[in-house]
Amino acid sequence: MAENGHEGALGAAYSAKTPQEVASLYDDWAKTYDAEMAKAGYRHPSICLALFARHMPKGASPVLDAGAGTGLVGEWLDIIGYGEVEALDISTGMLAVAASKNIYTQLHEGALGQPLPFENGQFAGIISAGVFTTGHVGPEGLDELVRICAPGGVIVLTVKITLWQQEFSAKINALEETDLISVVEQTEPYVSMPGEQATVPSLAVVLRVSG
Repeated sequence: MAENGHEGALGAAYSAKTPQEVASLYDDWAKTYDAEMAKAGYRHPSICLALFARHMPKGASPVLDAGAGTGLVGEWLDIIGYGEVEALDISTGMLAVAASKNIYTQLHEGALGQPLPFENGQFAGIISAGVFTTGHVGPEGLDELVRICAPGGVIVLTVKITLWQQEFSAKINALEETDLISVVEQTEPYVSMPGEQATVPSLAVVLRVSG
């Protein structure tokens, strides 16, 4: 898929039907992912980082980079003062690239939307950039993130607008109504990759886990 550039790779990823398909596509894309996303002007990591730093004390630990990919977010988390960060991703190829950067304390292979191998309240905060989108993970992935985030901690994530309107906002409302979380910030819609044509906007949201 690399010969088609980031647009072809993204199109294939968005149309994936199973977690196994997603993993295979990202395994193939891993070596060129960083360069191609930089060319596309990929905004999700920087927006998530800004929101995370606004709502989580510097040095809070441990942090989970959920859907870490090649470690774009993890690199910057380390730079701005979150030194104990673990990575979770569905793709072994992506995790291999992330491992080569020596920025994560632990790496875990697994899929959001399925049971995760972590204790209740294990992480001080969680950041998930570009994962809740077409062909990837829907609102079914929220419950486990809420479970493994410590009371008072925050979950920062991006959501494709189409997914948000279909069922994601309703899921967040349900979690709020049961006093599991509160929404502390939500961005206006933005284009995640200005360098790609016809991109559907996304938004970012900050959830605080009730304590």
